Amino acid sequence: IVDRLFSRVGAADDLARGRSTFMVEMTETAAILNQGGPRSMVVVDEIGRGTATLDGLAIAWATLEALHSTLRCRAIFATHFHELAELAETLPRLSPHTMAVRDWKGRIVFAHQVVAGTARRSWGVHVARLAGVPEPVVQRANRLLAALEKEHDRARAPLPLFETNAPAMDTTSDRLRVTLAELDPDALTPRAALEAIYTLRKLALEEDTGLGRS
Repeated sequence: IVDRLFSRVGAADDLARGRSTFMVEMTETAAILNQGGPRSMVVVDEIGRGTATLDGLAIAWATLEALHSTLRCRAIFATHFHELAELAETLPRLSPHTMAVRDWKGRIVFAHQVVAGTARRSWGVHVARLAGVPEPVVQRANRLLAALEKEHDRARAPLPLFETNAPAMDTTSDRLRVTLAELDPDALTPRAALEAIYTLRKLALEEDTGLGRS
């Protein structure tokens, strides 16, 4: 029934050999993609979470496509990248499922039940509360999450589900949005933040004056 069983689960490093947790993750992913076949069974618990969000999403997306269309194997692919659920529109054998949750007295209850469909959201802050993270930190995380989700929904673009050979239009407006999306305010040094402001101002001025438009 199954000729090989592969798993990519958990986080571990091998610093003695110069391999970070993300490198170990990618090594395990490479082993699956290079050695798996149609009769393989693959279990994946997260790919791409050990790097920047866009990098990780791109790697997870490409890996899921390869498992579905190249290896054509059976796979359980768990991920927090909600965007990947949209691939069900183009990958006919992809069947999204999620864990059922209930809202009880203002708290989230995990039902330990797998149901068809996709998760409405991630429940990381709720898990933090269950784990005993101090309530002021949880409340602050909730407020930050609400603000970040609002900003994300405003800036979110649809996934390019269908590849095209047509050249992309490199407009100033597009570059401004990309530059903004790639900024991580929490990771910026004061000097890097100042440089980012100058870069964004330059792009905004170009857009206002029509410079750089296709």
